[in-house]
Amino acid sequence: MSQGVTAVLTGIGTALPPVTDQRALWDGYFRDHFAGGRAAERIFTGAGVVRRHAVVSPLDQDLSGWSTQERMELYDRYAPPLGHRAVTGALAAAGLDPADVGQLVVASCTGYAAPGLDVRLAASLDLAADTQRLLVGHMGCYAALPALAGAGDFVTARGRPSVLLCLELTSLHLQPPTPDVQQVVSHALFSDAAVAVVLRPGGGPGLELVDTTAVTDPTTADHMTWAVTDRGFRMTLSPRVPDVLAKHVHATVENLLVRHGLTTRDVRGWAVHPGGPRILDTVRDVLDLPAEVLRHSRHVLREHGNCSSATVLLVLDDLLTTGGLRAGDPVLAMAFGPGLTLYTALLRVT
Repeated sequence: MSQGVTAVLTGIGTALPPVTDQRALWDGYFRDHFAGGRAAERIFTGAGVVRRHAVVSPLDQDLSGWSTQERMELYDRYAPPLGHRAVTGALAAAGLDPADVGQLVVASCTGYAAPGLDVRLAASLDLAADTQRLLVGHMGCYAALPALAGAGDFVTARGRPSVLLCLELTSLHLQPPTPDVQQVVSHALFSDAAVAVVLRPGGGPGLELVDTTAVTDPTTADHMTWAVTDRGFRMTLSPRVPDVLAKHVHATVENLLVRHGLTTRDVRGWAVHPGGPRILDTVRDVLDLPAEVLRHSRHVLREHGNCSSATVLLVLDDLLTTGGLRAGDPVLAMAFGPGLTLYTALLRVT
């Protein structure tokens, strides 16, 4: 980041679709969908999820046989109002008006159209015609952090606020019945959410974006995929993902912290994307962290599920609300996704 202007995260807004109980989803739909398999039930009950959100719950409507076109029509119906609510909430929290926004960044991997969601939102929010826009697509669960870095670069270069929206409607990609265990895992975890954050130049209370870093291991690219099929988008999620992350987490985090004169013991807040219980256990063990520092990630997984790119922002929100942070405290955000890719961001409480 520039040594002059800094980018500070000053407002968060969330918009969540209706909530559904995890057990009710199993009893009312997925038990039959996965032919009542005991392994599938163990995966559902062991996913660390108690409640999650869906614009279309399978308890109300079964989309598993729908075409991708039909699903994209639903995305076009549900995404704009949800995104509008999240962005207006973030602007209100930051004390800004739409006229103050210099850039709108939208990250989403669960739906596409042109003109895109960014254009629809710019109109509904009444943003100025010269507001710059950036659409970050199909990066998956880690997209919030490179998008945050891009927004931060705009703020430091232009001296104007940027708004980042992460919006994912994974419920639209319910897959046809299959005995594939990887599909059981993804259907046990994923959820819908829209979260927006405002970054503005200079001081004020919030989180200063200090630095970001990334590592991608292309030799494991087949471990996590998000493929466009005739029946929506289909996830591949290998059980080897935690083992791959274990190889890279320590060095990636250490390299980021060392160049700012910090160690893991100096970090006062951890916002780790809860890709699943094993992911969080791996991060805890590899970095030798006290179990309690990941309580915000586990809380978000339990109450909201894995909302893809929006999830790490939900963790940041929970951390800021209940984490007892003080001015000057370092905060480390971490997310994972296809590639396999690990992204980290260092922030500091202002």
